[in-house]
Amino acid sequence: MHTTFDKLSDRYGALVRLGVPIVVGQIGNVVLGFADTLMVGHHSMTELAAASFVNTMFTLVVLFATGFSYGLTPVVGNHFGRSENGAIGREVKNSLAANLLLSAVLVAVVSVFCLNIHRFGQPVELLPLMRPYLWVNIASLPFLCCFNTFKQFFDGVTDTKTPMYVIIGGNVLNIFGNWVLIYGELGAPELGLFGAGVSTAVSRVVMAVACAAVFFRHGRYRRYREGFTSAAVSAGGMRRLAGLGFPVALQMGMETAAFSLSAIFVGWIGTTALAAHQVTITVSQVLYMISSGMAAAVAVRVSYFAGQRDYRAVRRTAYSGLQLILAIALTLSVPVFLLKDTMSLWFTDSAGVCLLVSQTVIPLIAYQIGDAVQYTFANSLRGIECVKPMIWIAFFSYFVVSLPLGWFLGIRLGLGLVGIWSAFPVCLSTAGLLYFLRFRKELGRLEGK
Repeated sequence: MHTTFDKLSDRYGALVRLGVPIVVGQIGNVVLGFADTLMVGHHSMTELAAASFVNTMFTLVVLFATGFSYGLTPVVGNHFGRSENGAIGREVKNSLAANLLLSAVLVAVVSVFCLNIHRFGQPVELLPLMRPYLWVNIASLPFLCCFNTFKQFFDGVTDTKTPMYVIIGGNVLNIFGNWVLIYGELGAPELGLFGAGVSTAVSRVVMAVACAAVFFRHGRYRRYREGFTSAAVSAGGMRRLAGLGFPVALQMGMETAAFSLSAIFVGWIGTTALAAHQVTITVSQVLYMISSGMAAAVAVRVSYFAGQRDYRAVRRTAYSGLQLILAIALTLSVPVFLLKDTMSLWFTDSAGVCLLVSQTVIPLIAYQIGDAVQYTFANSLRGIECVKPMIWIAFFSYFVVSLPLGWFLGIRLGLGLVGIWSAFPVCLSTAGLLYFLRFRKELGRLEGK
């Protein structure tokens, strides 16, 4: 019995110890948007609908930036497995430069989108609310990319608690700022949705500064700072990180596009459908961040063992991670199902929104198994630095399968919001199966070397 417990602890314990702080941090990232949605919804349903479209589209940008920063994790994990501290500091510097360069590109792209937001067929009365909220989010992008860099460094050296504490602090600040600026408390002007955007932007600035301060001032990271300060930014190093980061960013971006671009279809249906879509998206993001946080721990452990060329441990880690993430996803589906008729009341008292949310919860629960598989093996592929095949798998699953199917069911067949959401279980299960097959093939190749 004792031996069996030790084996289970070895298989799952390390993943749980790494994963729980990542999960808490991931949930914290969602809470930034969740708090905006919850508090704005009680201020105005019109503002809730405007927040729905902007947050859904901006999440695509946020996750693209986050995915790009993920290129640092396997590199740091490999060096950490071989105790190459100077190399870790050098790669952090290259990653910081690459991520700040990416932020400049994203600011330009999203600015063009903001200037042309009226061309996407959204309700005209929402446009004056959407634009200011989006502009202030755009201004926070460089700080978000800076934070992403340091978070991936901390995760790669298995210090997942530091970013967790930073994110918790940022969320406390954001919620307080929302209360002050949305409702006009403590003598502040009542800014509504724009106030929520200002509060979120300030929180992102504070989190970036806090992570940088820990890295540059805490004695624990002195051995990494030496490599950071002594090395120059390397074009070759940036290209390597970009080569790892862009495929992950595209994979995450295309996955998010299956949800974000579907918001355009939802906008064709009407304001009530957009508000319901935002509520269900917010709930789905909580489930996503919990499962993806544990999957990020799989990537950290896989990269560590890959650095030691212990491919048996790589396989064991991936399969143990799958079992753990499946158990979590299925467990969380139970309260979501039980609350399907009432959880929209947390955001708005609209009966129409409540009805639509209760219907879209069913496909939300249906895709949890396929989603768990794709989380696990996408992160396992990232851990062994096999990321390029993820691009075509994501393109097929999310653009060839999801978006056309969502349009066909929701718009062409007239099934509305439920039809659009019914495409998600199909595309996520497709992605999960293809990621698994690619991981098994690539691991077999590595073991045969």
